[in-house]
Amino acid sequence: MAAVEPARGRASLGLLQVVTAGVLWGTGGLVVTVIHERDGLGAMTVSAWRMGLAALALVAFSAATSRMGAVRSAWRRHPVASVLVGVGTATYQGLYFVSVLLVGVSVATVVALGLAPVLATVWEKAVGRRWPSPREVAVLVAALTGLVLISTTAEPGSHTAGDRPGLGLALAVVAGATYAATTVLGHRLAQDVDSVALTTCATLAGSVALLPFLAVAAARGEPVLTSSPGTTALLLYLGLGTMALSYGLLYAGLRTTSGSAATVATLVEPLSAAALAALLLDERLTAPALVGGALILLAVLALHPSDEHPAPA
Repeated sequence: MAAVEPARGRASLGLLQVVTAGVLWGTGGLVVTVIHERDGLGAMTVSAWRMGLAALALVAFSAATSRMGAVRSAWRRHPVASVLVGVGTATYQGLYFVSVLLVGVSVATVVALGLAPVLATVWEKAVGRRWPSPREVAVLVAALTGLVLISTTAEPGSHTAGDRPGLGLALAVVAGATYAATTVLGHRLAQDVDSVALTTCATLAGSVALLPFLAVAAARGEPVLTSSPGTTALLLYLGLGTMALSYGLLYAGLRTTSGSAATVATLVEPLSAAALAALLLDERLTAPALVGGALILLAVLALHPSDEHPAPA
């Protein structure tokens, strides 16, 4: 029994780290909207800057804390997996943003974020050859129901659906599958790689994958730089807070939390985004949206790892 309590404590801390990452991600949409309205930077341009700045910050942090050896070791030991996690993260972001433009925020969010935990849980159970417990099924149903309620009752804001909803829906499905696969793969890597080293490797790979979007934007005459100190500060926050810190927390949490639990926990992202919109943009939360938020919170609380088997720290 003495060894069980520390294990549960580590798993609880891991879940808290993943939830905190989800809250940080929830601020990203608001910041991207402000940057676009101020300077006209496109979503993919901002995404490229976000990941690039995060990569620079993580390399500097790794060097300052004598972790570059761990970073090089991670590259040598897991080169393909590190690149796949980074490119998967960049791909998910790109597919999701394009889907938003084609089919609208609500449908894209429900499909992409709602599909991910289902796929992650199914994969874990299939690999482990075991059926999900009634509690796990209830958690998934509650989280997905809450996400649907929030997404379908949220104000559309400045985003409107495009004229190719079928393509947008397909991209959202692929985005959800990519996010689920990246989380499962990241969970495996996190068991064997230092969280800072993993975050640095993955972010470097993702930033390289997103560089072409800057070139495309420049070739099309779209803005790729800003001279505004305020916008520069927001870009730094996106890179340092919503990317470097949040993914560091995610991979640290994945060391002691199952991939499916972590994926459901990150559903607090749309909840925090809705709360920020209500507080800062005066968007009124409807009764169904409040119920949806409560369901997501209950689902995250129900993920308290009473029967998880976390890896030793």
